[in-house]
Amino acid sequence: MDYEDLSGYQIVHTDKNKGSILREKRVVQNMTQQQVADKAGIRLQQYQKFENNDRNIMTASFQLACRVIEALGMNINDFFHGNYVIGEEIFMDNEGMKYAKTGRLTSQDVI
Repeated sequence: MDYEDLSGYQIVHTDKNKGSILREKRVVQNMTQQQVADKAGIRLQQYQKFENNDRNIMTASFQLACRVIEALGMNINDFFHGNYVIGEEIFMDNEGMKYAKTGRLTSQDVI
């Protein structure tokens, strides 16, 4: 099977839900959901609701949203102004689409 070179391309998040951005940042940093929750000082279930779009981080309390965003090493101002719409750089190899920063498959989660 032939693959087109995707070096330098990025995944684009076109939805208004921020959960996919949170997940991508977490996976690229090789963190589990539990690690993010612990770092943010919240329960695992609270974080999972944000990532799964069961709860919108944009309507959470400012303090809670800031703790989650900072736990992922993201800039709060950039996040709230939509500057994280463009995702991490990706590339394609024989295993599939991967993040350039870590080599992890974009479909793979951190366990």
